[in-house]
Amino acid sequence: MPSLARYIRGIRAVGIKEWWHQLQYIGDVKAGTLVGSDQFGNRYFENLNAEQEVPGRHRWVDFAQHEYHASQVPPEWHAWLSHIRKEPPSQDAIVQNLTPSWKAPWVENLTGTRGAYRSYNTTKAKIEAWQPKVAPRGAPLK
Repeated sequence: MPSLARYIRGIRAVGIKEWWHQLQYIGDVKAGTLVGSDQFGNRYFENLNAEQEVPGRHRWVDFAQHEYHASQVPPEWHAWLSHIRKEPPSQDAIVQNLTPSWKAPWVENLTGTRGAYRSYNTTKAKIEAWQPKVAPRGAPLK
């Protein structure tokens, strides 16, 4: 459980509005440098001060939507968050210059939402379900 002093330090560092926002979304207060944002409006932060952040947890994302999930992070930002790339995509010349023009824009995974892909079949089913033929009561059986 964080101490009262840590909460007060968090309010001073990020302000009361951002402090409340972070407590509601990530359950912790983090102060860091904004290194960039993506097409979804997500903001990416970094804090290299070892006294304030646990090593390995000094990079984080502030999602733009309240209903967030991991597929809302584009691959280049995921590589930066996972420490695969040292520089964030907003400052990395390789990512900015070598992105091919034919590459499709990143789209989040829509599984489980209204926008999910649903396939349909245009052919007749090979197997049909059995439908019982019920004779009315009192009628002779054939």
